[in-house]
Amino acid sequence: MEFSSKPNYFLFAQLLVRHIENYVKKHPDAQNAIFDLRDVYELFRQDLAATTTNLEGILNIADEYRIDTIQGDQKIISGYKIDAEQNSLLIDFNADALQALRENKSIIAPDATLQE
Repeated sequence: MEFSSKPNYFLFAQLLVRHIENYVKKHPDAQNAIFDLRDVYELFRQDLAATTTNLEGILNIADEYRIDTIQGDQKIISGYKIDAEQNSLLIDFNADALQALRENKSIIAPDATLQE
């Protein structure tokens, strides 16, 4: 039997992007978001590894999510910073993508078959 402890980064990235989508709908004036890492831990179903050592890999996938804008497909996340001292995750949004998200445009997920 083959055993793998490899986490499902794409599932966690999807959960994070949906969390961002809900955040934007609740905070229509937001240009960025700061999430407490304890909330991310709960979002990731209390998976400590996903919230700590694997978070960068998950964010690398999440920042590939796009949305259709007037200028073409744009990434939703323009940048992010994990602040371990403040136990927070700062996410900056692409302004055009943010507007399209507010207009309920569909999110385009990255192709998991193209990723390693």
